[in-house]
Amino acid sequence: MTDTNVSGDNQAPASDTDTLPTNALSWHLDRMVVAVGRLASWLWIGVLVVILVNVFSRYVMSQGSIALEELSWHLFGTATLLTLGYAVVRDDHVRVDVLREKFSPRTQAIIEVLGILLLALPVIALMINSMVPYAWTAWTYMEHSQAPSGLPYRFIFKSMLPLGMVFVMIALVSRASRCTTFLFRFPRAIAPPYDDRRSVGHPNP
Repeated sequence: MTDTNVSGDNQAPASDTDTLPTNALSWHLDRMVVAVGRLASWLWIGVLVVILVNVFSRYVMSQGSIALEELSWHLFGTATLLTLGYAVVRDDHVRVDVLREKFSPRTQAIIEVLGILLLALPVIALMINSMVPYAWTAWTYMEHSQAPSGLPYRFIFKSMLPLGMVFVMIALVSRASRCTTFLFRFPRAIAPPYDDRRSVGHPNP
């Protein structure tokens, strides 16, 4: 829960418990990204099943399957792409800045919002700009595997590339808004509507 009467300088760092205040925009964006990420996480079970079936087919039945191999990495790639935004919301992504923990919460928030606005979002936008034509070309030509026994509809997987980056961008916008709430109290901080941590869309652990 967020206490709107506590100043940014007195709040705990966001590195461990992630106490950046919540605002209405971030709450709704986070719920959407988390719901997609949790739904996509079920694809990992599909990856496991496909790999086990392929291994059994290859080494027990002596019948390898190119289609199963392609399906495994299609599912793997899709699951990875659609859960990247979830990692951003949960702040579970890898941070390489070893100095961050030595900074005050306010300095951490300033660095984070500048990094998101000046570095992360422009790079993600360029990636999406490159990936959309790439996926659209695959849709136009109804691209399929070059292997005779490979999978059709490869354009479906290629469409996951820009889609996954879109969810990362949404998660970054939400994170930046939480930083500005912490620093400038804009947008206005709110207490989350409820604290059902088992909810499908709840962004917190």
